[in-house]
Amino acid sequence: MMFSRRGLMAAAAIAAAPSAVQAKPKAASPAPWGPDAVELAGRIRRKEVSALEVTEKAVRDAEALQDRLGALVTSDFDRAIDKARRLDQTPGQPAGPFAGVPFLVKDLDDYVGLPTRYGSRAMLRNPPAKTQDGYVDAFDRAGLIVIGKSATPEYGFLPTTEPVGFGPTRNPWNLAHSSGGSSGGAAAAVAAGITPFAHASDGGGSIRIPASNCGLFGLKPSRGRMILGRPPSRALDLSVYHCVSHSVRDSATLFAATERGGGDAVFPAVGLTTRPGKRRLRVGLLTDTMLGGKPDPEVREAVETAAKLMQSLGHKVEPTAWPVNGAAFGQDFLALWASGAADLVARVAKAAGRQPDGTMLDPFTLAMADLVNQMPAGGLEKAVANLNAAGRAYDGWFARYDVILSPVLGTPPAPLGWVAPTVDIPALTERLNAYVGYTTLHNVAGAPSMSVPLHWTKAGLPVGVQFAGRAGAEKTLLELAFELEAAQPWAWRKPPVSV
Repeated sequence: MMFSRRGLMAAAAIAAAPSAVQAKPKAASPAPWGPDAVELAGRIRRKEVSALEVTEKAVRDAEALQDRLGALVTSDFDRAIDKARRLDQTPGQPAGPFAGVPFLVKDLDDYVGLPTRYGSRAMLRNPPAKTQDGYVDAFDRAGLIVIGKSATPEYGFLPTTEPVGFGPTRNPWNLAHSSGGSSGGAAAAVAAGITPFAHASDGGGSIRIPASNCGLFGLKPSRGRMILGRPPSRALDLSVYHCVSHSVRDSATLFAATERGGGDAVFPAVGLTTRPGKRRLRVGLLTDTMLGGKPDPEVREAVETAAKLMQSLGHKVEPTAWPVNGAAFGQDFLALWASGAADLVARVAKAAGRQPDGTMLDPFTLAMADLVNQMPAGGLEKAVANLNAAGRAYDGWFARYDVILSPVLGTPPAPLGWVAPTVDIPALTERLNAYVGYTTLHNVAGAPSMSVPLHWTKAGLPVGVQFAGRAGAEKTLLELAFELEAAQPWAWRKPPVSV
């Protein structure tokens, strides 16, 4: 679909030059299999490799893996190569912490010159964007070179990237499995090594779920923490922006470059976090879903092993329980989530001059919109009030704990088709309840949480472990992530489908 070919130079300098991390590994710690974004940017600043060489390699890798992974939906290769060439020709040191590093923008957000299709057949003819929001502007200021847009399910509604109009995004660890959603294209591309990290967003788990499925680090920030992006699409703002990455330092560096500052900042700035913290944490341990469901045995093993690791590092871990009624919360969250689908259906109907059907929107989207139509008067307003109360209950949890440890998902990465938008609604609802039972409360509470890749199944599939904190506690989580990364490195693990 827009994957133009052009003569690409071999990036031998990238392949040959060892990263700084690889040069001085800790004793008995395997080296990362590829350089992260911080290392690539450093090589470009030191003139060890050019931005053009780095970008051409990313383009070549994207083209080589696209048919197998389906990670991109729009390419911007020509502009990216031109931008990299101009960066190399600019005198002096390149501006921005990631100058010359290839990057992807998720196809739920505008990037000037590229269409935004939202994973939807109804948006296939959207023209290239003429504007972009302040958060995306920060990518350009950081010096990132956008090579295209990453795949997403229709409007980010599902935890798998299998939109009817675009086809599935496949997991580099096993092509028969989902990369997650809604940042599934971003996670597949990063896990496979096409780019060292990529833009992601999270309205109910959409950073953490793909990170878990693809063996990456994924931090969901607090509501209001980052530079303002697109306006909220629901009565309660759920969605936040950040990235998926191999290394914690890439995430921490991008975080520092894109957090909100000045008079409109909601929280005191975190700045650049670079190392583990010294404080030992009080950790609450969860294993069951909010509905009381039991996780897959390998997920339970992942969480219990992580709890033992935390204890070995000196943190205090004890069992805890969800602070809300899971069944009631689930119904209220569904009402709010479905309101986004109803708004989409209304917009498409207005633009098309007729009610959209299954040729325009995915079956799951239409079914969710129908749920809103069945709500009693005032039902959505009541649901939002209940969710705000749940957020306050979440805040109260942290009088006792610094961090909550839990699964990200109820099972290892799902097979493609298992939670696809074409599954009949009763079966899909049952599967989603079992699969996505751990991530939504943090969005409602506006609190940070992260998926850390600490476990791989016997079949070789990644299983992330979730750590969550109170609103504004990203520094605590990032410091913990650095500590876990040092104690149990993961960046040496390379998926079978990769560059």
